[in-house]
Amino acid sequence: MTSADNVESFLDRSFDPPVRGFLHRPASAAGNALVFTHGAGGNANGAFLVALAETFAAAGFLVLRCDLPFRQVRPFGPPRPGDAARDRQGLRNAVATVRKLVPGRVFLGGHSYGGRQATMLCAEQADAAAALLLTSYPLHPPGKPDQLRTQHLPKLHVPALFVQGRHDPFGAIPEVEAALKLIPSKTILLSVDGVGHDLGFKGKKSNQELPGLILKEFAKLFG
Repeated sequence: MTSADNVESFLDRSFDPPVRGFLHRPASAAGNALVFTHGAGGNANGAFLVALAETFAAAGFLVLRCDLPFRQVRPFGPPRPGDAARDRQGLRNAVATVRKLVPGRVFLGGHSYGGRQATMLCAEQADAAAALLLTSYPLHPPGKPDQLRTQHLPKLHVPALFVQGRHDPFGAIPEVEAALKLIPSKTILLSVDGVGHDLGFKGKKSNQELPGLILKEFAKLFG
């Protein structure tokens, strides 16, 4: 089975908002699943999301890379301030629909804005997911380190892997390390040399080794 053969468009309109994205079915299922979403400027077709989904599917995960509700309504542009709660409901719905497809644990994560909404959902609802995978977490707006988005982190009681580029303007490594100390559950920080917020996935460029490193670190959350 090639990477193209195991991917299918996915749409579940039984939820409000609907769940839309792409489902990667593993050739040899291990019974667990990952729901992963995009950042404020992207969508489920981002090169990094595709590479990550293929890597996790090859390791036995069922993977749903999904479009957040704001992106389902508007093909372009960032989310609006009023979109956040509905985007979190969209992630809750995505986890619920994937839970019907696997007997094991469902993990949740996202890139940048999508990851932040995933953490906020799990801070609100501890059983929303078994663990979090967060890439390029937007700790603060670029150039505004005093505007930290950490208020909900002390309420986060699920294990979490943070993946952060060393040149990310949304959060330097020391800043992320300090933020992780606020989280009472187990956390791991994977810092990536030489990359910024896009983690080396921009245009035709891609950091092919990174998804494998993320998978390896993610497994340590349960070791």
